[in-house]
Amino acid sequence: MTIQLKIPDIACSACVNTVTQAIKSVDGNATVEADTTTKIVKVQSQQSEEKIKEVIAKAGYPAA
Repeated sequence: MTIQLKIPDIACSACVNTVTQAIKSVDGNATVEADTTTKIVKVQSQQSEEKIKEVIAKAGYPAA
């Protein structure tokens, strides 16, 4: 499943790494593409959108 999220607080490569690690903690096979300019993160994952949003929020980057 492909999930596209707007994450207003994602601003640098460290932010991208934190978000990516959070997602990979629940789906090690997930792929993550993030654009710090548009604040859009695209995730290919077997996890639900709700679960992805939950782990990203716990990492400090709630999706809008």
